[in-house]
Amino acid sequence: MSRFRTVPSRAFPPQRLALAVALALPLGSAFAQAAPATNEAPEDTTATTLDTIQVTAQRRVENIQDVPMAITVLSGEKLDVLTSGGDDIRLLSGRLPSLNIESSFGRAFPRFYIRGLGNTDFDLNASQPVSLVYDDVVQENPILKGFPMFDMAQVEMDRGPQGTLFGRNSPAGVIKFSSARPEDTFGGYGKVSLGTFDTFNLEGAVTGPIGPGVSGRVSVLHQRRDDWVDNVNNGPGDDLEGYRDTAARAQLLIAPGDDFEALLNVHGRKLAGTARLFRANIIQPGSNDFVDGFDRDKIYIDGRNEQDLSEIGGNVRLRWDLGSTTLYSITGYESVDAFSRGDIDGGSVYTFDFNPSDGYDIGPPLTGARFNAQSADGLPDHEQLSQEFRLESNEWGRFDWQAGLFWFNEQIDVDSFNYDDFAPGQPQNGHASQHQDNTAWAVFASGDFDATDRLKLRAGVRYTRDEKDFTAQRDQPTPFNPPVIDPISVHPSASNVSWDLSATYALSDATNLYARVATGFRAPSVQGRLLFADLNIAPAEDYVTVADTETVLSWEAGAKTQLWDNRLRLGFALYRYTVSDQQLTAVGGDQNVARLVNADRTIGQGVELDLAAYLTDNLLVTLGASYNDTEIQDDDLSVFPCAACTVLDPADPNRPGAVLIDGNSLPQAPKTVVNLTARYGVPVASGEFFVYTDWAYRSEINFFLYDSVEFIGKPMVEGGLRVGYNWHGGDREIALFGRNILDEERIVGGIDFNNLTGFVNEPRTWGVQFSTRF
Repeated sequence: MSRFRTVPSRAFPPQRLALAVALALPLGSAFAQAAPATNEAPEDTTATTLDTIQVTAQRRVENIQDVPMAITVLSGEKLDVLTSGGDDIRLLSGRLPSLNIESSFGRAFPRFYIRGLGNTDFDLNASQPVSLVYDDVVQENPILKGFPMFDMAQVEMDRGPQGTLFGRNSPAGVIKFSSARPEDTFGGYGKVSLGTFDTFNLEGAVTGPIGPGVSGRVSVLHQRRDDWVDNVNNGPGDDLEGYRDTAARAQLLIAPGDDFEALLNVHGRKLAGTARLFRANIIQPGSNDFVDGFDRDKIYIDGRNEQDLSEIGGNVRLRWDLGSTTLYSITGYESVDAFSRGDIDGGSVYTFDFNPSDGYDIGPPLTGARFNAQSADGLPDHEQLSQEFRLESNEWGRFDWQAGLFWFNEQIDVDSFNYDDFAPGQPQNGHASQHQDNTAWAVFASGDFDATDRLKLRAGVRYTRDEKDFTAQRDQPTPFNPPVIDPISVHPSASNVSWDLSATYALSDATNLYARVATGFRAPSVQGRLLFADLNIAPAEDYVTVADTETVLSWEAGAKTQLWDNRLRLGFALYRYTVSDQQLTAVGGDQNVARLVNADRTIGQGVELDLAAYLTDNLLVTLGASYNDTEIQDDDLSVFPCAACTVLDPADPNRPGAVLIDGNSLPQAPKTVVNLTARYGVPVASGEFFVYTDWAYRSEINFFLYDSVEFIGKPMVEGGLRVGYNWHGGDREIALFGRNILDEERIVGGIDFNNLTGFVNEPRTWGVQFSTRF
């Protein structure tokens, strides 16, 4: 029932709306139509209508206006702008309504939060309620979710439970990455940029025919940055925050006719760099301000910070057109090997002659003692296999349907290490391990029915069975936790039926109204970090925790419209959800051990807005905004708070040292997210001058389940700017760019030791980029 055209979504990054518009207009920037995701030349920049956005939220290609759920899509020029500075996947944070992304692993292991729902767990076996699907294959392990974005067709975010058609741990929503496909004509593109900190980025692709009915595409990405943070502890010179990140993808498309298609994909990644920098005593006690003299270019640690990651994967996507139906097969394989070592206490344990004039003082005069905490996590063995078969109808009239089978298996080994800061060479002095074998299968079906010319009804159902075999042990105890812990095994399993119902009503040719109710679930999770388990406090079995099945019921209603002769597109949504038995991770407390808990109930509600509009023939603006209010509701749930911060929660009378968290908002869940972009172009005889600005704002966040003054992250605004010239029909472009141009400094996460340790956002960068298409 598509009755109007729409446009590629261009989420709107803000400082504030007025600031971004003020920046865009005086600079004379060109917000002409974004370049197509296929890397072809952009359309005529004087076009004043918005293009249709095609999405696959219902596993079929549909107009975004006709799909009864809140969806945001990024593609073309907007993705090019956001990725120009070499940032990793966290660059999407705040660039789409209701989305936050953070990481304590740096360029690996992103943690996603949609409408406040996410998981702060830093374990390599962590389960997340936001599912990431890359080229139709679910990426379950959090390390897999960090695979870089390059040569993309589009990024699509489907908000709300997606438990019917996707189903694999997706109660908060799904983020879908789609690579550009091979083409049957020769072409490609290349982009190279240089920037601050000797940053170098190279991206390119070549595509074209190989033989009759066969075409290929090869895509590469290389990102490099030199060290720019000085470890004052070892003398002058930059030591940390550099990286080398390389990824590649090769695709082969076999399409001998209209009845059959096979798309083969092989991809890999190699990352070598610095682990996340934990900075001790950067928070002023009694506030959430930086301490006086904080300098993000300096740190004072005695441990090693390093990170290495290698990944290989592939998938085969087959399509058979059987006439009245089409059969799809999607086979995926992923394997990743990762190791990340960091000075977790964020300071020095034995160098007491520190000169505060060399940087901010992280010693005892502020908070907490210097102590020995240097550890590492490794993923030495990982394999994920998945298979889906799906059969869908081909235009059966008023009723269409699809049904399928899904199978998933993941085997994972996790190593946890500790190191002795005092001994020469800092040798390993502790080791624990985990092994998990996870098998799941599902059967699903979905259908839509045109009840009238204006009313379409949809429904879906999915049955899932999930089983885990988990074992953890400590074979090399640390000196301060001496006993060996023999293998401890648990075997959680669960079955679930998820469903959704929705209706879309065409109020007019330009406006659709919709309503949706949906459920989703997350299978039981296991946590068994035994390295620091203290058997004097609790028996070993108490440190292997299992979170029960999490379920969500969500209600959503909204409107999607296209106005001003297709010059303005607007999407609006209201939602409310209830999570039962939400899986949460309690970190720290009486010792440095993470534990899984279930909250009785969590309530979330909010409003979301997506807008794109040509204000003039040469000025296009986009705006995305959301308000998300979350609340944990559990009278008896308590956790142990930090030892050196100002805790705001009441004490648990039945658990000495713990505090009750009933009524708290979820961690890393900002109430307000706003994003804004503006592009203004000045056509000239031989090309176009343009200015593009983008802004993202999020309100304050809690870092942990408990509330404390020091671990509340302040509101954050980050802006970008791009000024350039394109010519040769848009095939050539040279541009100057800046990321975080206001040089905003914010604490974005913490470690709740006794020394107010935190980590900070990315610094301001400037650069120049040249790109060409052929």
